[in-house]
Parts: sequence; C-alpha cells; structure tokens
Amino acid sequence: MGFRKKNKSPPVLSHEFVIQNHADMVSCVAMIILLGLMFEVTAKFAIMFITVQYNVTQTSEDKPEPVNFYQYGPKDIATVFFYLLIAIILHALIQEYILDKINRRLHLSKTKHSKFNESGQLAAFYLFSFIWGCSILTAEEFVTNPTFLWDGYPHTHMAFQVKFFYICQIAYWFHALPELYFQKVRKEDIPRQLYYICLYIFHITGAYILNLHRLGLVLLVPHYLVELLFHASRLFYFSNENKQKGFTLWALLFVIARLLTLTLSVLTFGFGLSRTDNQGFSLADGNFNVLTVRMTCLSAICLTQAWMMWKFINFQLKKWREQSQIQASKKKAVSPKSKPTKKESSRGGLVNGVMKPEDKTSPRARKTKAS
Repeated sequence: MGFRKKNKSPPVLSHEFVIQNHADMVSCVAMIILLGLMFEVTAKFAIMFITVQYNVTQTSEDKPEPVNFYQYGPKDIATVFFYLLIAIILHALIQEYILDKINRRLHLSKTKHSKFNESGQLAAFYLFSFIWGCSILTAEEFVTNPTFLWDGYPHTHMAFQVKFFYICQIAYWFHALPELYFQKVRKEDIPRQLYYICLYIFHITGAYILNLHRLGLVLLVPHYLVELLFHASRLFYFSNENKQKGFTLWALLFVIARLLTLTLSVLTFGFGLSRTDNQGFSLADGNFNVLTVRMTCLSAICLTQAWMMWKFINFQLKKWREQSQIQASKKKAVSPKSKPTKKESSRGGLVNGVMKPEDKTSPRARKTKAS
C-alpha cells in the first residue's frame, strides 16, 4: 500500500514492491506533469492534462457578458489520465490514514476486512459525488421543468462544473481497475467488482459521448444516494452486527431508484427525443437522435436495471435464509426441560428434577443405621 512503511523492503520492481509503493510512483508522475507548467516549452502540454479543454465562449441577448461552455474531444483522454493518477493517490491516503486505523481496532477477518475496505472507499466517493451532483442540479431547472432532459438536444455545450464532474467520474472508475491489483483483491471478488466497474464506465462514458449528460447526471445522483446508504450500512454492520436497520431503508430506496431510472429513461428516449425537431445522425454536430441509438441506449439501461434487481432479489433471499437458520438454531439451543413424573418424584424425593439425598433423620435411615 502506498505511504506504508515496511521493515523489509522487497526487491525493486517486484510485484510486492510495486504494490507497496504504487502511490509514491504515481505521485512522482503527477509531480512531473505539474512541473511542466513551470517551463514555457512544456506548459502547453501540461495544461492539456490538468485543465478542462475545448472552451467555447457564447453571448446571448439576455446576458451581455460572454458565457463559457465546454465541449468534449480527444484531449479529454489526457485530462482523464491525470485525474486518474489523483484518484489513485487519494485512494491510498484514505486507505492508509483512515481505513487501516479502523481495521486495527475492529480485528476483522480477511473476508470482512476486504469488504470493509471496499465499502469505505466507495462510501467516501459516493458521498462526495452525491453532494457535488446535487449542487449542479440545483443550478438547473429540472425540478420545475423535467423537459430540459431533451429540450435543445444535442446538448453539446456543458458548463464547467458538468464537464469536470464527468471527467472526474470517468477517471475514478478507470482508476478502480488497477486498484484491483494494488489492493490485492481476492480472486473470488474480482468478477463481482469488475462487473459494476465496467458498467459504470460504459454508462457514464456513453452519456458523455452521446451528449446525454443531463439525463446521466439526473440518474447518477439518486443512484449514488442509494449506494451510499448501502455501503454506510455495511460499515456500521461490520462494527456492530446488531446494526442492520440501514439495510431495510436501503432496500426500499433501491426499488424506488430503479423505478425512477426506468421512468425517466423511457420518458426521455421513448417520448422526448423521438418528438424533437432535430432528428438525425451527425458526428460533427454531436447529434445521435436516431431510432437505433435511442433503442440501444434504452435497452442497455433496462437490461442493467433488470440485472441489478436480479442481484438484489438474490441478496434478499440469501439474507432471509441466514436469518431463518439463526432463529432455528436458537430454538434448538433453548429447548424446554423435561418435567419429572410422579413415580420419580416419590422415589428418594426429587427437587427440580434432581435426586435428593435421603434424610438421615428419617425412620428408614435410623432403621438402616441400627441394623
């Protein structure tokens, strides 16, 4: 893990060496890019990595001052790469200075330790992204006018906050791929994590390229809220297994979020975009409003929501089976004590089902002693 001190240093460029020092290596690469700003020859290349590209200035009759908007292009790959490096560094910092310290106090097993680290990292990201997304949506008019999801499509011009939000989202989920190696994720957990990482990359990048960033932002915010609640509940569960109320609220919000996603998707692709005047396919104009693209996007969203619901149902069934097994084991452990019969109680005297020794002062005892 990055920033971690070890007594024995592994061989240079070995797997263990890279895993332990990956954050330091990435920090050096990021520093080299930042140092490029100091020299005039390399400044124009360094700016391409650090700042958001494709600035467009527009003026309108309502606002005499020029307004800056942004488009997307090939140079965004360099920007995504730089913030991917920043995400790796932040990941190592959270792991080293927050999660590892909590893990030492909890003394978790290897399985719970891995899940605790995963939930801790994702909870921090979901919280930050949810707050950021809400701040962007408050500046939009979606709450009062939902038709802004498709009005004026293609939405080739983005505000700075919107484009930077998507750049950071894409960079974070791409950084999650090498983190599977850096974090030494167990082989049985890799397929599960690869599934949702690739789904995030596919959907967020698709919304960004197809100029559907308005719909993507509206769908991401409630989804991140639900995921934040799940991982926060799992963190509390690992600290105290009796704290499971958060999962009940998460289950309710999960179903609502899936229905909301399907409703807005069908409304946008099936009703809104299909009735706009600007129909056609043009890479130069960024217009992808054709039936094939709309149906492909809608099918991808519906299949993803169906897969998530299938995983959700299996998770709930597994949880119910575990609870029923625990309750059955408790009933077997607390079995009722057998009551003594009248014959047993009359022989030698039973006290609470235990044989009472004969009283030496009884006539029978005195007779036996005399003989």
